[in-house]
Amino acid sequence: QVQLAESGGGLVQAGGSLRLSCAASGRALRHYDMGWFRQSPGKEREFVAAISRSGAVTDYADSVKDRCTISRDDIKDEVALQMNSLRSEDTAVYYCAACAQVSMWQVPSRRRRDSLYDYWGQGTQVTVSS
Repeated sequence: QVQLAESGGGLVQAGGSLRLSCAASGRALRHYDMGWFRQSPGKEREFVAAISRSGAVTDYADSVKDRCTISRDDIKDEVALQMNSLRSEDTAVYYCAACAQVSMWQVPSRRRRDSLYDYWGQGTQVTVSS
């Protein structure tokens, strides 16, 4: 199995940028489709972005589309989320997650569900001040 650890969160002003990283250990990241989710206080965890194990397919929530880019480096065993033009509503704990279920992940509606993902990191806090 894989262990995931997020980093890169912090406090940033509205309009600024952050790059979140997710480092993997244990089983190699190339065996997994990957996703980023976030959770704000009092809200359910929500989908942010996802990338297939090949890197050929990416998917974004409408709320972050055109502002975020997900990428992966299987040599470094790392997945990144570049976030630009940050808004106060982006404030949340951000989690990376790994999915081993290939066929299920290929269905867009399913890969946006956190229940599909098998492994999770501890999260990194992103706070955007207005």
